Order: sequence, then C-alpha cells, then structure tokens
Amino acid sequence: MKSGGSANGSSGGSAKGTRNTIKSGGNGNGCVGCDGHAKYLAPADEILAQYQGVKGALIPVLQQTQAAYGYLPKDVLEYIADRMAIPISQIYGVVTFYSQFHLNPRGKYIIRACQGTACHVRGAKAVLEALENHLKISAGETTADLKFTLETVACIGACGLAPVMMVNDDTHGRLTPESAIEILNRYV
Repeated sequence: MKSGGSANGSSGGSAKGTRNTIKSGGNGNGCVGCDGHAKYLAPADEILAQYQGVKGALIPVLQQTQAAYGYLPKDVLEYIADRMAIPISQIYGVVTFYSQFHLNPRGKYIIRACQGTACHVRGAKAVLEALENHLKISAGETTADLKFTLETVACIGACGLAPVMMVNDDTHGRLTPESAIEILNRYV
C-alpha cells in the first residue's frame, strides 16, 4: 500500500482537494435536480448506509457495489470516495491492485481461457486465437453487445483436460479451436 493511507478508509491526512465532490441537492441524494441519477446511485447509497461509520469497509463496499452494477463505474467510485471521505486516488489504488475488481463493463458470459503449461503444450494458443477471431475481440476485452468477456488465466486446475476454458462456472476441456467455437455458440 502506498504511504499516506490504507484500504480501511483512514487517509492519515486531509483529503481536501484530492477527490471529486458531488454536490448535495434539494433531494438529499447527492445530485441536484437529477432523479435519474438518484435512481442510478440508489444501490450505492444502500451499500454505503450498511457500512456508515465502519472502519475497514472499503473493500466490502467495493465488492457489493461491483455486484450491484456489474463493474465499478468511475462516477460511482467518485461518489463512494466523497461519501466515505477517502481520496479517489486511494480507491483507485485498491481497485487496480485486486484482480477481483473491474473498471469496465463485463459480459454476461466470462470466458477464461487457460494458458498454463499443460494447456499451452496441448494447443491453448490456437484455441485462444480461434476465440478472439470468432468474438472479434482480444483477450481482456468485452464484446460490444456485452455478451462475452474473454480473459486468459494461468491455470484453471483441470490440467488432465487440457486445453481447457471456463464459461462462467462451466468447465470445458479437451478443446480444439473448432470445439471451442461450438461451445460458445451454445451460449448465444
């Protein structure tokens, strides 16, 4: 962790000028004359209310916020920073440190293509290339329709089935480039 703060919400110093502030409005929800934005922030407000005054709450707040929104939108992170009095830079430090957090929208189906040693020697690179070509995205990206996110992982732990990929919680093994595409088509 960088000096000057911790993930528990104590900054050890003044956060003045280090975060964006959303002005309080007449409706008390942090947005002046903006009912649509109030509805958008309602899940964040509910989560923040659960952890009001709780030390060390940043990570659970981020986890629940990501579960509510599907990822961590920039404007919601700025709102959390303001409400928790934590510099936005500190929140970004936490979000970018932990791989569980995502700053961009993710697909309905998360494809994890194993690139571990057993999968590599059995053709994982060709499977990954077939997935990228079929989806028209690179590893680490999401399709424009938000249906698929393609990720690479170091090991899924199913080396006997190599090469392997997971689609959400479903594991698919002994893949070929062709069978990987056939499997994806089941999710369309």
